[in-house]
Amino acid sequence: MHPDAKHIDHPADPSIDRWSEHVSGDGSVSEALRPGVEGKLLLSTLDPDEIRSVPIGETEEIVCEPRLNNVKHLNRYLAGIQTRLVVGGLFRGNVETSEQRRRRLLNKYPVWYSWLYYPLDFVFKRAFPKLKLTRWLYQALTKGRNRVFSETEVLGRLIYCGFDVVTVRERDNLLHFTARKRGEAPKSEELDRGIILKLERIGRYGLPIIVYKFRTMHPYAPYLQEFVYERNKLDSNGKFRSDFRITAWGRWLRRTWIDELPMIVNFAKGDLKLVGVRPLTPHYLGLYPPHILALRLQAKPGLIPPYYADMPANFDEIVASEARYLEAYNRSPLKTDLAYLGRVLINIILRGARSM
Repeated sequence: MHPDAKHIDHPADPSIDRWSEHVSGDGSVSEALRPGVEGKLLLSTLDPDEIRSVPIGETEEIVCEPRLNNVKHLNRYLAGIQTRLVVGGLFRGNVETSEQRRRRLLNKYPVWYSWLYYPLDFVFKRAFPKLKLTRWLYQALTKGRNRVFSETEVLGRLIYCGFDVVTVRERDNLLHFTARKRGEAPKSEELDRGIILKLERIGRYGLPIIVYKFRTMHPYAPYLQEFVYERNKLDSNGKFRSDFRITAWGRWLRRTWIDELPMIVNFAKGDLKLVGVRPLTPHYLGLYPPHILALRLQAKPGLIPPYYADMPANFDEIVASEARYLEAYNRSPLKTDLAYLGRVLINIILRGARSM
């Protein structure tokens, strides 16, 4: 679990310990579904098709004891569990995250060997599934077993499949979670986990646009925006504080602006202009005061935001900076964009301003 993430322990449930006596670590038990106590159901199967025998919308709580790493079609599995729960019903499970796997492998072997083995494991388990040229080979060799998920991806998949994350904690080098079913139909389609992302943002007049960027966050990170905001709020730079969704190499890509190179496609298509406020998600736009939001939605977003001209220190100053830019742009578009572009270049070249 990422050290900066804020998580909440939930009280131990003795019924889970009683059920674990009947389940092995890989889920190989004679009965895939076992009734628990007080309307709970112990789930020892990792096959989405076997869940179909559970009545829809009648179970108050489902506990999956085996690690979710061995589920081949995880979204379909989670969606199947979601439909079997009553609205507000709980799902408890566990998974070994990528960070926990790293710790386990580095501690398992002698130091010299572990530091040779782990890079190969990282390439095969993390890179091969994401590249189209190697994805087929990975699937052929692993049959979808022993998959590696980041903490962000697991929690994001839960939200994507119709749950709200209630509690998360680490125990025995596994991530244990409790999720609550929302009152909506679940999604089960797999999202693209490739290197180039297609992100839905809000453009001019409030219309959705697709923005292209190199991936800097773990898969399914956008679905955790509200989760991260509620627990961590915003940092002084207007970004989410302690945002564990960002990968280590993603932070480097952001500092060098390499992650934004694919947005040139948006510029060529006319979705973005050179200078302008950033296109944001609906959740982030909801943090803006209504009168500033109205100004924002009347303007076409840009590749280079006014942020780097004023270098504001907190979210309120970011909002004020954008308001000044938008008001000036409405009076004199070309003059304003040229003036802001010059100030941005000075801050980047002479003062070392960097993307966060």
